[in-house]
Amino acid sequence: MKFTVTDPSQTQRLGKELANQLQPGDVLLLDGDLGAGKTTFTKGLAKGLGIKRNIKSPTFTIIREYQEGRIPLYHMDVYRLETGGSEELGLDEYFNGDGVSVVEWSKFAEDELPANYLRLKFTRLDNLGDSNREIELIAKGQHFNDILTSGVLSLDE
Repeated sequence: MKFTVTDPSQTQRLGKELANQLQPGDVLLLDGDLGAGKTTFTKGLAKGLGIKRNIKSPTFTIIREYQEGRIPLYHMDVYRLETGGSEELGLDEYFNGDGVSVVEWSKFAEDELPANYLRLKFTRLDNLGDSNREIELIAKGQHFNDILTSGVLSLDE
């Protein structure tokens, strides 16, 4: 499934829509270049989960936890683990825990990823304007296949 978004509010709306379908233990992998919209999407996801705090990129802290929503949000940026070290973070405890795990730059933690997840690939479409992005959703597992085929995800208001 692919979406073309033309401004950050649409990226956030997609995150908010998806949040309504998520349950504890769900893992979302966000991949794309710097500035492609990964944290913007996570802000919308957090709103959809009922989290009121400002969402910041966890680039330097690696993991930020937000407990106050419908279910907790664990926002991870594993870019800094490019040379290794993901096994020491205990990512499986988050992935098998009580919240939704969002992993930016997931390729740097491939060995730690669960069998089932939803991958979102963010691609900048600079030829169409600064804010245009393509977001491709790829399901791994029946739960995420069901979400993508249910027709509930939309950019319509």
